[in-house]
Amino acid sequence: MKSIKMTYVLAGVLALTFIVTGCQRKPSGVTPINSKTTQVRPGEMSDAPPVTLGDDGTSLGTPMNPQPWITDPSQHTEDLEALKAHIVHFDYDSSAIRTADQANVEAVASFLKSNSDVGVRVDGHCDERGTEGYNDSLGERRAAALREALIALGANPDLVITRSLGERQPVATGQDESAYSQNRRGEFIVLRKK
Repeated sequence: MKSIKMTYVLAGVLALTFIVTGCQRKPSGVTPINSKTTQVRPGEMSDAPPVTLGDDGTSLGTPMNPQPWITDPSQHTEDLEALKAHIVHFDYDSSAIRTADQANVEAVASFLKSNSDVGVRVDGHCDERGTEGYNDSLGERRAAALREALIALGANPDLVITRSLGERQPVATGQDESAYSQNRRGEFIVLRKK
């Protein structure tokens, strides 16, 4: 009788452990973040700054000391076209910047260094596969990887913020690799002070 009760207790503990921890997929190809200027998951660190949210509820990232106007949409205008040619694409389930896209990152960094009166928001996007929460996290890692690359190339960290749009703004419809590869991207939006 005791062994049956013990079996039920152990089964209950095992089930509870499964419910609490879940079956989480480990991301592959994650770009390491070398500095503490961006914290992708602020909840993991007790001294992390709060994540700034835009009007639409998406994360605007966590720059350490952003220019006040850069995080306030009423204080700037968005230029969607200025850096449109420099979109960076990512491999499936990865936030690593591909060698083929490095020239785009360098062009954006050069633009920022020669235009010190503007800022940039890096928008991280995903394809539709994966849960919404996972894609939001992956989009933020992609945006953070691009932000860190820009800073490493000499961009002012106070003028670069991030936002994850996850799977919410696809540029290609369809459920094949052609569409998915276009949607796995990082976009650079120029922010000009009003």
